[in-house]
Amino acid sequence: MAERLTIGEVAARTGVATSALRFYEERGLIASERNGGGHRRYARPVIRRVAFILFAQRVGLTLEQIGEELARLPAGRPPKREDWAQLSAGWRTRVDEQIAQLERLRESLTDCIGCGCLSLDRCALVNPDDRLGLEGSGARRI
Repeated sequence: MAERLTIGEVAARTGVATSALRFYEERGLIASERNGGGHRRYARPVIRRVAFILFAQRVGLTLEQIGEELARLPAGRPPKREDWAQLSAGWRTRVDEQIAQLERLRESLTDCIGCGCLSLDRCALVNPDDRLGLEGSGARRI
């Protein structure tokens, strides 16, 4: 049988708290086996799964979405580089959209902070295209 890692070893290798590893396991994102004493033991490929989870979270995927992605991995063998590449291929568009959104925000910040308008009908940052004004007069954010 291949060497199994303790939860502490996985935590040390991934930089993820043991409580988070237990949580990921409860959510079905990673799996462990129990030894004779009832302690968790992880197969080495779990390290890559945890790295994938962390990266996917940074991209903005929810844990549910991450679980759906991980379910696409082959069940009978540890995933290969090609498997991981296939999973993350669609993320480029998502990251590009996030970058574009942040760039728009950055460009608006100087004008917005400097304008001092505090106007919901003119503020492009708080109320783009006066969306709130279309709902009628009066408070809309309370």
